[in-house]
Parts: sequence; C-alpha cells; structure tokens
Amino acid sequence: MLELKEVTFTVRKDGVEIPLVDRVSLSVPKGHFMAIVGPSGCGKTSLLKTIAGLNPESDGALFWDGRNLAEDGDFSPTEIGYVPQFSIAYDPLTVDESVEAATRLRVRSRDSEELDRRIDRVLEETGLTTISDRHVKVLSGGQKRRLGLAMELVSDPKILLCDEVTSGLDPRSEREIVNLLHDLSRKDGRIVLSVTHSLSHLELYDSILVLHEGRVAFHGPPEQLTHYFSVHDTEEVYPRLASQASESWHSSWGKHRASYQKMLDQNRARLIASGALRATSPTAATQPAADAPDKRPRSATAAEQLSLPGFFSQFLTLLSRRWRIFSRDRGQVLLQIAILLCFPILVTIFSDKASGNIRRYSDTRQTDVFAQIQEQQSVRADQAKVGSAVSGIIMFQVVLLSLMGSNNSAREIAGERPIYEKEKFGGLRPSAYLASKVAFLSCLVITQSLWMAFFVNFFGPFRGDFVQHAGFLLLVNAAMTSICLAISALMRTAEQASLLSIYLVGFQLPLSGAVLALPENIEAFTRPFISAYWAWSGSVEALQTQVHAAVKSVIDTGLSTQQACLYALSAHIVAGLVAAWFGSSRPQWD
Repeated sequence: MLELKEVTFTVRKDGVEIPLVDRVSLSVPKGHFMAIVGPSGCGKTSLLKTIAGLNPESDGALFWDGRNLAEDGDFSPTEIGYVPQFSIAYDPLTVDESVEAATRLRVRSRDSEELDRRIDRVLEETGLTTISDRHVKVLSGGQKRRLGLAMELVSDPKILLCDEVTSGLDPRSEREIVNLLHDLSRKDGRIVLSVTHSLSHLELYDSILVLHEGRVAFHGPPEQLTHYFSVHDTEEVYPRLASQASESWHSSWGKHRASYQKMLDQNRARLIASGALRATSPTAATQPAADAPDKRPRSATAAEQLSLPGFFSQFLTLLSRRWRIFSRDRGQVLLQIAILLCFPILVTIFSDKASGNIRRYSDTRQTDVFAQIQEQQSVRADQAKVGSAVSGIIMFQVVLLSLMGSNNSAREIAGERPIYEKEKFGGLRPSAYLASKVAFLSCLVITQSLWMAFFVNFFGPFRGDFVQHAGFLLLVNAAMTSICLAISALMRTAEQASLLSIYLVGFQLPLSGAVLALPENIEAFTRPFISAYWAWSGSVEALQTQVHAAVKSVIDTGLSTQQACLYALSAHIVAGLVAAWFGSSRPQWD
C-alpha cells in the first residue's frame, strides 16, 4: 500500500516559501488505478514527482508497504516506474532495440533466453509486437506512449507513475492508453497513478484525486465526482473549483473524506469478490486510509526485487547504443567526414609559406659593412616569413582541433538530458554513462587528431618532431572535448551548452598570445585556461632548431617547456572529466 500523510512540497520564490503540494493525505491499495486531475498549475506533476522522490517532501511522510521512504530507504529502481510526458526513446532506434536497451540497463538477466522472454512479454503487454521493427521516429503519438510504458515495464515495477501520457492524443488513442493502464493495474497488484488534464474516460479508474492549488479537493469513486461538486457534467468540475478558495475545498473534503473512503473500500471488495481484482493481503479491502498505523511488518517483496546490471554491462549497452545511433544519423556522419576532409585541407593551403628556406649567416666574416647589413636583413626576412607562417599554421591546426572537440561533445549530454535523467532514475549508473561517453568520444578524438597530423605532415611537412606534434594535437582535442563535455553535463539544455562551447573556442586564439602578445597582467591570468596556447607552445618547442629560432624571432611572447605544456593539457582533461562527472551525477530534471 502507498500512503501519503500530510505530504508537503514547497519552493522558495522571492524569499517566500510557496507550497506546490500542500498537506496531501491519501491511501492507495495495491492493484489500484487512480487518476490525478485538476486545472493547470494545481500541483499534479509536483505531487507525482514527490511520490517518485524527485521532489523531496518539505513536510509529512510517504509510506510504501509500511516502510517510511524518507527514513527506511527510498523505492528501489525496480520497484517504481516513471513515464514522463516527453518521449524517452531515441528516434534512430527501433521499438525492439529501445526495449532491449532499457531491459539491459535495468534488469540483470541470467542468459539471452531470459532477456528475450522479458522483451517479448513487455511488447505483447503493450501491443507493440507487430511494430517492433519500426523506428521510433515514425511512430504515432499513441505508439510512443506505449513504448514509454514498455520501457518501464521491463523491471516489473510495483508502482507505475504516468505523467500526462494521454496529452495530445486523439480520443481513440487516449482511450486505448487509459484501457492499457487499467489492465496493467490488474496485474501483480500493481498501483498505477496517472496524471491527466482530461476528464474523459474517468469510469475506467478506480478512484479520482482532484487537486486545487496543491490541496486535495476530492478523492473518491469516479461516479461520485459530479455529485460531490454538485455539477451535471465532469467538464463543469474545473469551473466549479475556481468558484471557491483551495483552503475552503480542502476543509470541506476533510469533513467528507471518511465516507468516500468507505465507498472506495466497498468498490474494492466487490472487485475482489467478482474476481476482477486479486486480494493482495487479508486487510487490503478494508484498511482505512488516514488512520493506518505508521509501523507495520516489512514487505516480503524486497527479496523478490530484480537486481540491477553491473557497471560493465551497462557500459557496454550504452556504448553499443551510442555507436548505433551515430551510424544511423546521416547528418552527423556526413559532418564528421566533412570535418575530417576539409579541415586538414584548409591547413595545407598555407603550407607553401612555411616550407621556404631560411638563409644562414655565412661562415666567413664580411668586411663590407653594407654586405653585412644586407645579409642580416635577408636572414631576418626569411625568419619572419617562415616563422610567422609556421606559427600560424600550428595555431590554425590547434584551433581547428579545438573546434572539432567542441563539436564532438558540446551536445553529447545536454542533448539527451531528459532521456538520461529518466534512465538514471531507473537505475543507470552515472559512472557507466560517463565512461561510455568518454570511450565513444575518445575514438573521435584519436581519429581526428592523428588524421590531421598525418595529412598535414604528408602534404605540408611539419618541420620538427612529428610524434611530439601529433601528441599535442591529440591532447588539445582531448582537452577541449572533455571541457565541452563538462559544459554539456552542467548545462540544462543543448542550446546553452553549444553557445558556451562556441564562445570558449572563439576566445582560444585571441587569448593564447600566439598572434598578438597580451599585457603581462592579463596574460598571466588567462594563459592557464587556454588549451590552444599550451598545444601551440608545445608544438613550437618540437620544431627544428632553425625553424624554432625563426618562430621566436617573430613571436613576442614566452614559450613554455614541453613538459609544462603536457602537464597543463593533462590538467585540462582531468578538470573537464571531473566537472563532467559532477554534472552528470547531480539530478537535473526539468
């Protein structure tokens, strides 16, 4: 049984505590199908999230099978299912692949046969068997709602929370979904709570909970709804609610609650007697709602709970799914190919300027002063020409690889935030999720960096240690990828993450000091945070002696040692991963 006792959830706005859920008390027995209705902004979704544990209750207590969820442990991921209003599946995947991934992430299976049986059963329960090979992007609204339910049912949850799963559907699809939820509530004593704005098909529910400004205005049988509010039609309930203050409705409900609870108990007893509902305990039909004792025997279902898959299993599932999504995203694949081909070509366009010879001073001492001056001017001209070209080309590579890194990861987490938060609620380990992202992005980083290094070295020879230069290109790409991954993990939306990542790349060139030396007080502050500087400086230090001297003759800024550059870029990578871990671990439900 699920019990709420004076549950309150408040938010602070302008220094004032505003209750979104206000002193809600009710009892929901197993095998019960309840609708949570009310006008917009009345606290329906807030109440559902409070039950789910997404909103921590400010006051009161929630009990599940006799245990206080705040003191004795919250729902386990397999005990509860939460179906949000938005789609929780990836468009490039098929229905079967989506359900399979959800199963692998939430349930530890003994073998592939058990896994297949679970998937087939869930598809059959939700009516998706005949369309299991269709891609999510071509599904109708009703079919996507069924898929959302299927992905929650893989763990056989004892309580299923549905948030506006019928919104935006045509009347036929809406009734089909409500019928499906009704049938699901009759299996294994499952409680189904459905938030809905619609007042259609209420006869299919066992009880109706009406909220008004976060308070309970009614909870009873659907056939008593119009009688209680003294209206002729259910569509008149919302206007009727607006005629009185929520406190008045809540006070009135307190006087009639016992009688309506008795009606619910009688209805439940009739369902059990007729065989339409299986009794889950000897007192399930008669236990009062508000007067139930706080301390009861522990539920025996704890031993029957399914176990979550391990880290490695979740990691492999996520990595396999990510590569499948990437390979089916034609736009992303073409973009990556275009970047790999075009960016190195852009660099080699300027390679001729950097391949010129640098004159050396003659070994014999010039006796003619004019000849000495002319020789010095020629050497300096060659140094300026080649040095500036080499420095610019190296910085061009570094900035292009920084741009690649930003493109790799700026949207990687923020772009799938709703799905990730939902899967994390279902038992996904943030460590497995982040590790799968790092593994996927590492493949992109290695391919992009090494291809850039090999291509430019072949068509425009790098005049220095190729291995060291390739290493710094790899490090700057990895550094920018990890930093932008952190931004993606910390931001709520993909648009915010993309914009901030673009700004970050845009400031790499002017703040690096490679093109124009900055004032020392500014340079000392910005340089530690600029990945481009450390990759450029390390690559310059790997140049041949003569070319290195040419670069230093035109760059009026200090160069760091290769070891310092290596440590700085490694620190950027570590800092990015730590921030990404922090962002992906903390809950960020919208």
